[in-house]
Amino acid sequence: MMGNLIILDRDGTINEDSASYIKSSDEWQPIPGAIEAIARLSQAGHTIAIATNQSGLARGLFDEAALAAMHTKMTTLIEGAGGRIAHIAYCPHGPNDQCRCRKPGTGLLENIRDHLGYKTLDNSWMVGDTLRDLQAGEAMGCRLALVKTGKGKDAEKELTALRHPSSVMVSHCLQEFADTLIAHTHQNT
Repeated sequence: MMGNLIILDRDGTINEDSASYIKSSDEWQPIPGAIEAIARLSQAGHTIAIATNQSGLARGLFDEAALAAMHTKMTTLIEGAGGRIAHIAYCPHGPNDQCRCRKPGTGLLENIRDHLGYKTLDNSWMVGDTLRDLQAGEAMGCRLALVKTGKGKDAEKELTALRHPSSVMVSHCLQEFADTLIAHTHQNT
């Protein structure tokens, strides 16, 4: 069985988000069940990548070393649970920098596609807690999933901004998304 590429947002999807930004590995705390969900998706044959806007870098709230420490903590926890992250793409720019990588721009997803050697992202999933996560995925042809953690409860009201809002899988958390996807995959094998 060949799994799908699953692209995850980070803050609010994998870890607790904060209005004052996640600035250190100590502040980086996983949402309950998220690490195990990623491990289970990995073990089910899916490739996991992360696409994360990190404007705290541009704002001078933390540096590249602090971001690397957060990602080391995250990947260590995921690997400890039996999972694997294939690639992490992040945007270091602020909202006014006019970059292509900041979601809803598609640069992070293009980076993941190219880094992992995919031709398209048509059978991939984009999972996030904000409309801009889903807009980036939609622009690249991904299937879309909204988690109600982080800003997800508010984002659910904004889904009508998408071309096909009824096709978005809405889950309470990453764990529920994983349960649904794994159960659905097993039904079709």
